[in-house]
Amino acid sequence: MTTVLERVRAGREAAGERWRGAPRWVRWVLLAAVIAFFYALPNREFYQWLGPIPTTGSNFGQVLFMMSIYVLLAVGLNIVVGFAGLLDLGYFGFFAVGAYTVAVLTSPSSDLKTVWPWLTVLPIGVALAMASGVLLGLPTLRLRGDYLAIVTLGFAEMIRLTATSAGFLRGQRGFNQIPHPPGKHSDGTPIFGVLDARPYYWLVLTLIILVVLGVRNLTRSRVGRAWISIREDEDAAQLMGVPTFKFKLWAFASGAAIGGLAGVLFAGKQNFVNNQSFELLNSIIILAAVILGGSGNIFGAILGGGLAYYLIERFRGVELFGIELYEYRFMFFGLCLIVMMIYRPQGLIANRRRAAEFKDRRKEVTVGG
Repeated sequence: MTTVLERVRAGREAAGERWRGAPRWVRWVLLAAVIAFFYALPNREFYQWLGPIPTTGSNFGQVLFMMSIYVLLAVGLNIVVGFAGLLDLGYFGFFAVGAYTVAVLTSPSSDLKTVWPWLTVLPIGVALAMASGVLLGLPTLRLRGDYLAIVTLGFAEMIRLTATSAGFLRGQRGFNQIPHPPGKHSDGTPIFGVLDARPYYWLVLTLIILVVLGVRNLTRSRVGRAWISIREDEDAAQLMGVPTFKFKLWAFASGAAIGGLAGVLFAGKQNFVNNQSFELLNSIIILAAVILGGSGNIFGAILGGGLAYYLIERFRGVELFGIELYEYRFMFFGLCLIVMMIYRPQGLIANRRRAAEFKDRRKEVTVGG
């Protein structure tokens, strides 16, 4: 078993070296082919050739849309957890801020007399989510480790309880008739409707590409280098003159903005939002997705976010010996995480620095044993 794992690891490392050593134009061509694949994926004529990969018990277009939402959330949380090294257990709260902003300002069922256009509310939802990240970070980012995790966990619970008890947020009744994103076909029919999830998936996929480009440029800048230094050793970074509190606040605000964007898009698709949509379990799943894909690696976060939702949804409508496997979906997801933590603790697509750290630790364990 060990020999097989070592061969797989060696093959993966060799493939990574070939990718990094390939000419830039080759990498761009391969990347364009991957993007084209994902744009074509929702079409039935295309995915019917993928064998058992498409889900059988649910609409595959809807599954792809939710996978893209989870990818967007994982990319945002990766800034906080993967790059800055801040343990955030309440990230879904920012998602809720974005979704409720759209619901309150655009739904005819809200208490407001004026209904705002969806496109106008989009930047407002992102800005309010970013502001909530700053407000959460100002009093709490001087904490570290478990203490920060507990505070962020409390933030998510505050959002959920407020949505349940505050009259203007309507609790379980929620908000209906939330408008969809604008846009019409040449024949006058709306692009974004109720039944077809594909246009929403393509919209979110396009925004994921733009967000990834922005995050990638940010992580290669002075801000990104400061985040990495804080993650590796905050005390050393502070001694070297890095304003750690300022850059941790930047990480919280950036991640919160992406989470709020995901919430706005989710509300525009679902047409309905209530307090049941923002349970604590969702924050845990997004955190698990970042770890599963590879904390500190953008493409790892993309893979982990999509895979986390897919693994959970794949069991819908699947029976084994008369047992509905969907009822045990979180057990299977947990088993996958356990196996990953044993054999691939750095994630599926590991950050090179993190991979080197885990490799050194394995050598220490081997020598010590």
